Amino acid sequence: MSGGVLFDDYLDARRREVDAALEEAVPAPPACPPRVAEAMRYSVFAGGKRLRPILTLAAAEAAGSPPGDDAARALARHGACAIELVHTYSLVHDDLPAMDDDTLRRGRPTSHVVFGEGLAILAGDALLTQAFALLARRPPQAPPGFEARQLRAVARVAEAAGAAGMVGGQALDLAAAPPGPGPETPAAAPEAALRDVHERKTGALIGAAAAIGAILAGGSGPAVRGVDAYAGHLGLAFQIVDDILDVEGSTAQLGKTAGKDAAAGKPTYPAVHGLARSRALAADAVAAARDALSSAGLGGRLGDIAEWVLSRTS
Repeated sequence: MSGGVLFDDYLDARRREVDAALEEAVPAPPACPPRVAEAMRYSVFAGGKRLRPILTLAAAEAAGSPPGDDAARALARHGACAIELVHTYSLVHDDLPAMDDDTLRRGRPTSHVVFGEGLAILAGDALLTQAFALLARRPPQAPPGFEARQLRAVARVAEAAGAAGMVGGQALDLAAAPPGPGPETPAAAPEAALRDVHERKTGALIGAAAAIGAILAGGSGPAVRGVDAYAGHLGLAFQIVDDILDVEGSTAQLGKTAGKDAAAGKPTYPAVHGLARSRALAADAVAAARDALSSAGLGGRLGDIAEWVLSRTS
């Protein structure tokens, strides 16, 4: 694993790269009405870890041909922005009163609190559709045949964002919350059902983020499969840690309402397994992610990202 300071520098550099690309990617007037642009930008530039787009760029570096080449990362930059737009759309919609009904996201009032429910829904729709416009955009100096890579990336993101992925996961999440949580409400759901929710709602997009980085950068079949296996374990670790932080973290740390899942009676890893076992399961998932990288002969920063996910506090 690289030194902590050097890895922090890497994260900062990639965040700046993503933010600069997003500045160009998010529509602005006169291409769209000013209020729509304002609502889109409010959520996109509210902060956040940028884990998913950084994962796309790191996978491009690790699996691209040649590995570590800046040109490989450039080929995946539109994909990285698309992933962040899909993620942001999902947050805007998840926070709506009809969904998770939250008023705080990334340390700021949620989109529907500021702009109203109607415009928040439209801003989320616009972010999702803009993501696919980006995936279809040919980057400068793309090699011949790059369109085939784009088609694979579009299919992967669409599957992750749709009924088989995030939408399905949110539907399962809504169904899992009892209508009136109270002292006699069951505290847990079976482990398989809990994992299914997490793999769809969170893991699917994390998996797609890594996979399209490898695909767009021209990674070989074994490299893409290795990245895919890594990202599956990483997504599980991320969600387990998220569940732990919902119990142990503060609202100020998390930038969203702490303890909301427990208050809503939703099944979480700590509710099903307890905190100690949940931490062990997260560590096991990260170890499996690193093993997948080793088996595929992949280096770069993907291993560091897995350790970062495990140790994060927000």
